[in-house]
Amino acid sequence: MIFVNFKTYEQGTGVAALELVRILEEIAHETQVKIIPVIQSGDVKEVIQISKLEIWVQHIDPYEFGAHTGAVLPEAVLEDGAIGTFLNHSEYKFKNFEDLRRANQRALEVGLKTLIFAGDLRELERVIELRPTYVSYEPPELVGSKTTSVSETKPEIIAKAVAKTREKELPLVVGAGIKSAKDVKKSLELGAVGVAVASDIVTAKDPRKEILDLVEGFK
Repeated sequence: MIFVNFKTYEQGTGVAALELVRILEEIAHETQVKIIPVIQSGDVKEVIQISKLEIWVQHIDPYEFGAHTGAVLPEAVLEDGAIGTFLNHSEYKFKNFEDLRRANQRALEVGLKTLIFAGDLRELERVIELRPTYVSYEPPELVGSKTTSVSETKPEIIAKAVAKTREKELPLVVGAGIKSAKDVKKSLELGAVGVAVASDIVTAKDPRKEILDLVEGFK
């Protein structure tokens, strides 16, 4: 599977998000590789009207209904049509582990899938204990890298991360600098179930070409 994080890039916002989702859906249908757009919560309602893909959001907060101005409630994104949510991405880390625990619990309680990011093996061990749907190892220093990927620079860490997640029967997703079929293939060979990408697809001059290249790594 490939998680495509639209972040708040202009190319992944509003009308542009719809166009990118259409491209991803065409490729998913042609190749039978599962592709999951991870979009801004404000775009969910519009996106689910034009796509049958599994749509995720980039974040939810650990709150229930009440006086929480600006918070993103899991109930709200679920009602709009989202299936899952990222949590603890390096660009949107929770201030403390208790908030992360509560956010994961709240999401799972309402029926959202969760993918929690960890920046190192120590954090990964704590995240595993929360029993999310997926866990992801993503070194923050490589997020958005145009020159190297985690599969190139830290394959031994990926292998260790896979071993830790398998002990708890949790699937691992690899992120940070993933940009080629070679990166995807290496991640899968090491035991990951998929990858998380962002700028390589969303800001590409030809997103179709880039996603097709990544899909080759599943062959």
